[in-house]
Amino acid sequence: MLELTMAAVSAAEAGATAGMLMADAPSEPGAVLRVGRDRSVCRLSTPDDWLFVSRVHLEFQCLQDGAWRLTWLRGSQPEPSSEVRLIVGEYAQTVPYGGAVVLPRGGSGEVVVQDRTTPRSVNVGFYHEV
Repeated sequence: MLELTMAAVSAAEAGATAGMLMADAPSEPGAVLRVGRDRSVCRLSTPDDWLFVSRVHLEFQCLQDGAWRLTWLRGSQPEPSSEVRLIVGEYAQTVPYGGAVVLPRGGSGEVVVQDRTTPRSVNVGFYHEV
C-alpha cells in the first residue's frame, strides 16, 4: 500500500498542517494516485489558483513488481513554473520535468513541488507499506 499526505504551504503558513489531505492505494500493478489541480482525476488536489501546479502534476503508479514510480507529468508549457524534489531521509533528488523515479520499497519520504516565483509549495509525504 502507498499512503500519501499532502499540504499546500505558503510563506504565511509555513509549518502549518491544517488542511492536510490524505489518499492511499493498494500496491497492485496499475494502481495510480495523482496530484494536481483537476479534482476530477486527482485524488489529492491543490488550490485552483496555484498555477505552478499543472492540472495533473504528479502521478504515482504501482509497477508490476509492486514498486511505486513517481512521474512528473509534462504540462502544457515547455518550461515548468515549479521544481519537484524527492526527499528520503538525508537524500534529496531533483525530479526532471517529464521524468520519473522509483520510490524506495518499504520507505517513506516527501515530494516537494516548489513554486519558482513565490515562497509556496505543495508537500506530499509518502509511506510505502510492504
